[in-house]
Amino acid sequence: MRYQDVLDTIDGGRTREWALDVLGEIAAGGSGVRAVRHPLGFLCLPVERAGEFGVCVHVWSAGAAHAVSTTSQVHCHSWDLVSHVLYGQVRNVHAVVSDAADHPTHRVFAVTSTPDGDVIRPTGRTVRYAAGRAELFGPGDTYTLGAGAFHSSVIPEGGEAATVALGRGRPGLGDLSLGPLATPLHHVRRERLDDAETARAAELARRSIWTSNTRGG
Repeated sequence: MRYQDVLDTIDGGRTREWALDVLGEIAAGGSGVRAVRHPLGFLCLPVERAGEFGVCVHVWSAGAAHAVSTTSQVHCHSWDLVSHVLYGQVRNVHAVVSDAADHPTHRVFAVTSTPDGDVIRPTGRTVRYAAGRAELFGPGDTYTLGAGAFHSSVIPEGGEAATVALGRGRPGLGDLSLGPLATPLHHVRRERLDDAETARAAELARRSIWTSNTRGG
């Protein structure tokens, strides 16, 4: 399964059928995919990782245990994002970030992913942060976000949601997060779910797609 194939599926309005097939295979245990508790609050089902390209299904559920972020939900990617909402609602909140030597609100942290988890490294850059424009997306909606743009993804409290997230890496950029000024360098382990937990997450998402009202994909 290639990145471009999934992108074409989204453009062609066939994402719902694609997601049902993929999640059904994961739920049946035949895919080899293992879900991960992501520090941004969702379960990540990594469908494909191939060089600079990635395809994942992100599942937010009040019934699933969440990893806890050690910095904040405000972050930017080293890759261009295409996100398609399968069910539920996702609010993409753009961040207004300005460099500030005096009276900063946050420090910028470099996030380096390793097989064992993430290394969260404080940089010398301090900033002032404010929430900016917020966009609300529902089932069948697709939105994009360029690499390097600070933002946060917010799910209405107690809400259930899932997206197909496609990433295309941009050389020379890094993954960044905003956090408290005094937070030191540290390592965060990402918990990988076992086969049974992964299957339950995939089946939850698959059933939620069936029962949701989608439009255009």
